[in-house]
Amino acid sequence: MSRPAPKTSIATYSIVACDLEAREWGVAVQSKFLAVGAAVPAAEAEVGAVATQARADLSYGPRGIELLRAGRTADEVVAELVGGDPDRGGRQVGVVDGEGRAASYTGMSCLDWAGGATGLGYAAQGNILVSADTVHALATRFEETPGRPLAERLIACLGAAQAAGGDRRGQQSSSLLVVRRRGGYGGTSDRAVDLRVDDHPTPIAELERLYRIQQRLFGETPREQWVEVDDSLRGEVEERLRARGYTQTPLLVAFDAWVATENLEERADGIERLDPVVLAALREDASD
Repeated sequence: MSRPAPKTSIATYSIVACDLEAREWGVAVQSKFLAVGAAVPAAEAEVGAVATQARADLSYGPRGIELLRAGRTADEVVAELVGGDPDRGGRQVGVVDGEGRAASYTGMSCLDWAGGATGLGYAAQGNILVSADTVHALATRFEETPGRPLAERLIACLGAAQAAGGDRRGQQSSSLLVVRRRGGYGGTSDRAVDLRVDDHPTPIAELERLYRIQQRLFGETPREQWVEVDDSLRGEVEERLRARGYTQTPLLVAFDAWVATENLEERADGIERLDPVVLAALREDASD
């Protein structure tokens, strides 16, 4: 007979995954638990990713990454984490290593429905779920979406899992972590995406909204799609900047000041060519 879960259990569903072509690793998670992103996910670029949940041992994340960094496979990491753990019956963990190998473990004392599934490049798991359909939806949606950015695939997986039933206690928080070597702000961090919804009635929808903002500010448009600034467009840029109160000269000074204020500096590089996202932002009504 399964024992009751302790009050501190992180009952949730998550997917740990990678995109070896893009060299990205990540974790997406949703739970009826406050600030689940502070507890479940761990990832390191070129090394792998870990999700720890149920009666979570939060050391599983950093310890798992350390083992992956030392060259252990996903299976070996899971075996070592749970092997010497006297409370392993209440643990749940998913791991994807640097080669895309995956492993998932669910202890016998995790409350129903609890279980996991693995495939090429992903480990999906959950506990206190409506049914096995939630984990099946995580896995199926990931397998159905090759070629899309990893972050988008992971959010789509959460949405599919929730539609299939999700956490039987409801929703509260979600998070998305994706790492890529020098993929973060200014190339000085490996955290390409690090978003958390700590307490919200519809945390997955809110996570999607935050991701759209994150991509607007920090996403990348291929350089060949940037717009050449001819005399006409240059005049428009100057006029729109002045309408916003940016009257510095030369024009580049005013432009850079506006870009910094709008947090668009990751998408700007001078005034000769413009990222279409930057141009669209400039063309928005100044009163918006």
